[in-house]
Amino acid sequence: MADVSDSAAPAQAQLAHWLARVALGDRAAFRSLYDAVGGRLLGVILRINRDRVQAEDLLQEVFVKIWGAAASFDAQRAQPLTWMTAIARNRAIDSLRRRQAEPAWVSTLGADAASDDLIDTLPSDGPGPQDLLARALEDGAVRTCLGGLRAEQQQSLALAFYDGLTHPELARHLGQPLGTVKSWLRRGLQALRSCLERTGAIEPTGA
Repeated sequence: MADVSDSAAPAQAQLAHWLARVALGDRAAFRSLYDAVGGRLLGVILRINRDRVQAEDLLQEVFVKIWGAAASFDAQRAQPLTWMTAIARNRAIDSLRRRQAEPAWVSTLGADAASDDLIDTLPSDGPGPQDLLARALEDGAVRTCLGGLRAEQQQSLALAFYDGLTHPELARHLGQPLGTVKSWLRRGLQALRSCLERTGAIEPTGA
Protein backbone atom coordinates (compact mmCIF):
# COMPACT_ATOMS: atom_id res chain seq x y z
CA MET A 1 0.00 0.00 0.00
CA ALA A 2 1.36 3.41 -0.92
CA ASP A 3 2.34 5.80 1.87
CA VAL A 4 1.59 9.49 2.03
CA SER A 5 4.40 11.30 0.25
CA ASP A 6 5.25 14.92 -0.47
CA SER A 7 7.65 13.96 -3.25
CA ALA A 8 7.00 15.56 -6.60
CA ALA A 9 4.78 13.62 -8.95
CA PRO A 10 6.07 12.70 -12.44
CA ALA A 11 5.65 15.19 -15.25
CA GLN A 12 2.06 15.72 -16.36
CA ALA A 13 2.97 14.44 -19.84
CA GLN A 14 4.11 11.13 -18.33
CA LEU A 15 0.92 10.83 -16.30
CA ALA A 16 -1.15 11.56 -19.38
CA HIS A 17 0.76 8.87 -21.29
CA TRP A 18 0.09 6.30 -18.59
CA LEU A 19 -3.59 7.24 -18.51
CA ALA A 20 -3.78 6.79 -22.27
CA ARG A 21 -2.21 3.34 -21.92
CA VAL A 22 -4.57 2.48 -19.04
CA ALA A 23 -7.49 3.36 -21.29
CA LEU A 24 -6.23 0.59 -23.60
CA GLY A 25 -6.11 -1.92 -20.75
CA ASP A 26 -2.35 -1.69 -20.11
CA ARG A 27 -1.87 -3.13 -16.62
CA ALA A 28 1.82 -2.22 -16.50
CA ALA A 29 0.96 1.42 -17.13
CA PHE A 30 -1.72 1.19 -14.44
CA ARG A 31 0.85 -0.12 -11.97
CA SER A 32 3.23 2.72 -12.87
CA LEU A 33 0.43 5.23 -12.37
CA TYR A 34 -0.44 3.73 -8.99
CA ASP A 35 3.17 3.79 -7.83
CA ALA A 36 3.59 7.39 -9.02
CA VAL A 37 0.53 9.05 -7.51
CA GLY A 38 -0.96 6.56 -5.04
CA GLY A 39 0.75 8.18 -2.07
CA ARG A 40 -0.38 11.67 -3.05
CA LEU A 41 -3.98 10.58 -3.59
CA LEU A 42 -3.99 8.75 -0.26
CA GLY A 43 -2.85 12.01 1.33
CA VAL A 44 -5.77 13.84 -0.29
CA ILE A 45 -8.20 11.25 1.08
CA LEU A 46 -6.68 11.36 4.57
CA ARG A 47 -7.21 15.11 4.72
CA ILE A 48 -10.94 14.40 4.44
CA ASN A 49 -11.27 11.00 6.14
CA ARG A 50 -8.55 10.46 8.74
CA ASP A 51 -9.42 6.81 9.32
CA ARG A 52 -6.38 5.14 7.76
CA VAL A 53 -8.09 1.82 7.04
CA GLN A 54 -11.06 3.49 5.40
CA ALA A 55 -8.75 5.83 3.47
CA GLU A 56 -6.80 2.91 2.05
CA ASP A 57 -10.04 1.20 1.03
CA LEU A 58 -11.15 4.41 -0.65
CA LEU A 59 -7.83 4.64 -2.47
CA GLN A 60 -8.51 1.25 -4.02
CA GLU A 61 -11.96 2.47 -5.10
CA VAL A 62 -10.36 5.57 -6.61
CA PHE A 63 -8.00 3.50 -8.73
CA VAL A 64 -10.82 1.22 -9.81
CA LYS A 65 -12.59 4.38 -10.96
CA ILE A 66 -9.45 5.60 -12.73
CA TRP A 67 -9.10 2.26 -14.48
CA GLY A 68 -12.69 2.39 -15.70
CA ALA A 69 -12.76 6.10 -16.57
CA ALA A 70 -9.29 6.55 -18.09
CA ALA A 71 -10.74 6.63 -21.60
CA SER A 72 -12.81 9.68 -20.66
CA PHE A 73 -9.80 11.73 -19.55
CA ASP A 74 -9.27 14.75 -21.81
CA ALA A 75 -5.81 16.31 -21.54
CA GLN A 76 -7.15 19.43 -23.25
CA ARG A 77 -9.54 20.11 -20.37
CA ALA A 78 -7.61 19.11 -17.25
CA GLN A 79 -4.18 18.15 -15.99
CA PRO A 80 -3.88 14.42 -15.21
CA LEU A 81 -3.04 14.94 -11.54
CA THR A 82 -5.87 17.44 -11.11
CA TRP A 83 -8.31 14.97 -12.69
CA MET A 84 -7.22 12.09 -10.46
CA THR A 85 -7.16 14.29 -7.36
CA ALA A 86 -10.76 15.35 -8.06
CA ILE A 87 -11.79 11.69 -8.21
CA ALA A 88 -10.07 11.04 -4.87
CA ARG A 89 -11.66 14.07 -3.20
CA ASN A 90 -15.13 13.28 -4.50
CA ARG A 91 -14.93 9.67 -3.41
CA ALA A 92 -13.74 10.65 0.07
CA ILE A 93 -16.48 13.28 0.46
CA ASP A 94 -19.12 10.85 -0.79
CA SER A 95 -18.00 8.29 1.79
CA LEU A 96 -18.58 10.81 4.57
CA ARG A 97 -21.98 11.75 3.23
CA ARG A 98 -22.99 8.11 3.02
CA ARG A 99 -22.28 7.77 6.73
CA GLN A 100 -24.17 11.03 7.35
CA ALA A 101 -21.27 12.26 9.43
CA GLU A 102 -19.58 15.63 9.62
CA PRO A 103 -16.12 15.67 8.03
CA ALA A 104 -13.27 15.46 10.53
CA TRP A 105 -10.43 17.37 8.86
CA VAL A 106 -6.79 16.93 9.75
CA SER A 107 -3.82 19.04 8.79
CA THR A 108 -0.82 17.50 7.05
CA LEU A 109 1.25 20.59 7.70
CA GLY A 110 4.38 20.57 9.79
CA ALA A 111 5.20 22.32 13.04
CA ASP A 112 5.95 25.52 11.14
CA ALA A 113 2.17 25.98 10.71
CA ALA A 114 1.11 25.06 14.23
CA SER A 115 -0.31 28.50 14.91
CA ASP A 116 -1.21 29.41 11.34
CA ASP A 117 -3.12 26.44 9.91
CA LEU A 118 -5.93 27.24 7.48
CA ILE A 119 -8.48 25.58 9.72
CA ASP A 120 -7.25 27.58 12.72
CA THR A 121 -8.09 30.82 10.94
CA LEU A 122 -11.81 29.98 10.89
CA PRO A 123 -14.28 30.15 13.79
CA SER A 124 -14.37 26.81 15.57
CA ASP A 125 -18.16 26.55 15.36
CA GLY A 126 -18.31 27.10 11.61
CA PRO A 127 -17.72 24.69 8.71
CA GLY A 128 -14.16 24.05 7.61
CA PRO A 129 -12.86 25.32 4.26
CA GLN A 130 -13.10 21.97 2.51
CA ASP A 131 -16.66 21.59 3.82
CA LEU A 132 -17.54 25.01 2.42
CA LEU A 133 -16.15 24.09 -0.97
CA ALA A 134 -17.80 20.69 -1.09
CA ARG A 135 -21.21 22.05 -0.12
CA ALA A 136 -21.16 25.15 -2.30
CA LEU A 137 -19.76 23.34 -5.32
CA GLU A 138 -23.13 21.63 -5.70
CA ASP A 139 -24.82 24.84 -6.84
CA GLY A 140 -21.88 26.47 -8.62
CA ALA A 141 -21.37 29.15 -5.98
CA VAL A 142 -17.69 28.40 -5.52
CA ARG A 143 -16.87 29.00 -9.16
CA THR A 144 -18.59 32.36 -9.05
CA CYS A 145 -16.95 33.41 -5.80
CA LEU A 146 -13.51 32.18 -6.80
CA GLY A 147 -13.78 34.32 -9.91
CA GLY A 148 -14.04 37.40 -7.72
CA LEU A 149 -10.81 36.72 -5.83
CA ARG A 150 -7.38 38.06 -6.66
CA ALA A 151 -5.45 35.91 -9.13
CA GLU A 152 -2.90 34.72 -6.55
CA GLN A 153 -5.69 33.79 -4.13
CA GLN A 154 -7.54 31.83 -6.82
CA GLN A 155 -4.41 29.92 -7.80
CA SER A 156 -3.41 29.17 -4.21
CA LEU A 157 -6.85 27.91 -3.22
CA ALA A 158 -7.20 25.78 -6.35
CA LEU A 159 -3.83 24.13 -5.81
CA ALA A 160 -4.51 23.58 -2.10
CA PHE A 161 -8.00 22.11 -2.37
CA TYR A 162 -8.17 20.54 -5.83
CA ASP A 163 -4.55 19.36 -6.17
CA GLY A 164 -4.08 18.70 -2.45
CA LEU A 165 -0.83 20.66 -2.08
CA THR A 166 0.42 21.51 1.40
CA HIS A 167 1.71 24.96 2.40
CA PRO A 168 5.38 24.11 1.74
CA GLU A 169 4.48 22.52 -1.61
CA LEU A 170 2.50 25.61 -2.59
CA ALA A 171 5.42 27.87 -1.71
CA ARG A 172 7.79 25.80 -3.85
CA HIS A 173 5.30 25.54 -6.72
CA LEU A 174 4.56 29.27 -6.78
CA GLY A 175 8.11 30.37 -6.02
CA GLN A 176 6.95 32.50 -3.10
CA PRO A 177 7.90 32.70 0.61
CA LEU A 178 5.89 30.38 2.84
CA GLY A 179 4.46 33.31 4.81
CA THR A 180 3.24 34.98 1.63
CA VAL A 181 1.44 31.85 0.46
CA LYS A 182 -0.21 31.39 3.87
CA SER A 183 -1.41 35.00 3.73
CA TRP A 184 -2.90 34.48 0.26
CA LEU A 185 -4.72 31.37 1.44
CA ARG A 186 -6.00 32.94 4.65
CA ARG A 187 -7.29 36.08 2.95
CA GLY A 188 -8.68 34.07 0.06
CA LEU A 189 -10.63 31.83 2.44
CA GLN A 190 -11.99 34.82 4.31
CA ALA A 191 -13.11 36.46 1.05
CA LEU A 192 -14.56 33.15 -0.18
CA ARG A 193 -16.54 32.70 3.01
CA SER A 194 -17.93 36.24 2.79
CA CYS A 195 -18.95 35.74 -0.83
CA LEU A 196 -20.61 32.39 -0.14
CA GLU A 197 -22.55 33.95 2.72
CA ARG A 198 -23.71 36.82 0.51
CA THR A 199 -24.90 34.45 -2.21
CA GLY A 200 -26.72 32.30 0.34
CA ALA A 201 -24.62 29.20 -0.45
CA ILE A 202 -23.77 28.90 3.23
CA GLU A 203 -25.30 30.35 6.37
CA PRO A 204 -23.50 33.30 7.97
CA THR A 205 -21.31 32.36 10.92
CA GLY A 206 -23.33 32.33 14.09
CA ALA A 207 -26.65 32.18 12.22
